[in-house]
Amino acid sequence: MSNTTVRFMQGNDALVEGAIAAGARFFAGYPITPASEITEGMSVRLPLVGGVFLQMEDEIASMGAAIGASMAGAKCLTATSGPGFSLKQEGIGIASMMEIPVVIVDVMRGGPASGMSTLPSQMDVMQARWGCHGDHPIIVLSPATVTECYELAIKAFNLAELIRQPVIILSDAIVGHLRERIDLPDPSAVKVIDRKMTTKSPEEYAPFEAEEDLLKVSGIGISEAVSGGCVYVIVPHLGIKRTFYIDEDSHTFTRNSHKMTLKLNFADDIDSAG
Repeated sequence: MSNTTVRFMQGNDALVEGAIAAGARFFAGYPITPASEITEGMSVRLPLVGGVFLQMEDEIASMGAAIGASMAGAKCLTATSGPGFSLKQEGIGIASMMEIPVVIVDVMRGGPASGMSTLPSQMDVMQARWGCHGDHPIIVLSPATVTECYELAIKAFNLAELIRQPVIILSDAIVGHLRERIDLPDPSAVKVIDRKMTTKSPEEYAPFEAEEDLLKVSGIGISEAVSGGCVYVIVPHLGIKRTFYIDEDSHTFTRNSHKMTLKLNFADDIDSAG
């Protein structure tokens, strides 16, 4: 029987512990109320587990650093609030388009613009779903308790790794700063999913090629990852086939857009099945 540790902590701190338990080993962020405790917590916790913490110069750089570290093979987290979330949107679109797993936390506050940094609000719901330009699906998880902050952090990383897509955790100032009792499970009892790595040579590997075994089982394909990242000769978009080169054929665009939607449906089925 696994042991549990009883703690009294706030939601932002519980989210940090959940991320660490899920295997997060890289954080890039910029301090912003009411999410700063996540940045502070990761700066303390990551060095203790051999991870890397970077305080970046702005929110755009934070998102870019998280994407780059994920491409190199790390499980990555970044955290922000409304104004910073807006700045991260192009990066979230890139991660979605290029099938790069990364977890983004938005601890919401009042807005618009700089808004009121200490005013609790849920004003980023539409932005979480429709913030990026172009048509693409996204997974958004929203905790309501301190325990859910911990549990959904783990779930977010597992889903991101499973289908190689960004996942958003949509919290707010109340949940982030709420303090409750929480029973933290033994790390060995936490279910952790890692991205599937390719066994192909660099000459054979194509970053957007579907993994055939999964294709046969579920009717969709999830691309395999490569250790240490890979080289993108041309920055790809939804028109990419299995190669690096841009293809403007409408059938390729439709196929890849459909693939992204099916991957999220597959993740939902897996989650519903437990």
